[in-house]
Amino acid sequence: MEKVEKKKKMNLPNKITCVRLVISFVVLIMLCMPWSEIGVSFPVYSVLNVENVDLKYIICGILFMIGSITDFLDGYIARKNNIVTDFGKVMDAIADKVLVNGVLIILAYNKFLPLIVPVIIITRDIVVDSIKMVSGSKGKVVAASWPGKIKTICMMIGVTLTFFYNIPFAFIGGGIRIDYLFVFVATVMSVVSACQYYLANKDFIFSEV
Repeated sequence: MEKVEKKKKMNLPNKITCVRLVISFVVLIMLCMPWSEIGVSFPVYSVLNVENVDLKYIICGILFMIGSITDFLDGYIARKNNIVTDFGKVMDAIADKVLVNGVLIILAYNKFLPLIVPVIIITRDIVVDSIKMVSGSKGKVVAASWPGKIKTICMMIGVTLTFFYNIPFAFIGGGIRIDYLFVFVATVMSVVSACQYYLANKDFIFSEV
């Protein structure tokens, strides 16, 4: 009798990654949908000294925060239980790019963030992914660097605060944009990590083998 091969079930980290991908698309659809043209409007509030707080961005901020938490959660579970898969690696990278880069582009377009931020971040991702691809094809696994981890954490915090109109820091006064500060640090760290990836792998990049 022929043995029937059992279909492998998707493990928990991969399920969490897929949830983050779904959240990413929901956030992008909410931000891009021309709600007014289909007769839908979101309430706009004034919270103390913060005016024009659009509920749509608050909802997207909550979803973005949940997506950011799952980004750390799926990797932690996969490494702790030694269930890292190629599917998980690919889907994790896709989900991260869709969530963060897509949101950065839209926030910059809507003038919540400077346009230079998504330009630098996306350019950095192209450079780093290219380095990883070349190094990987030559047998070297490129591990995540500490500037890259700082960049990810600061970007998640900064974008979440941007969605929340810099609340609660907006109540402090003085015009200090803590959200911009986190995004600025993340942008700088993205450039630092790209340079670090290049310096650590330049021999592989230019080698003939």
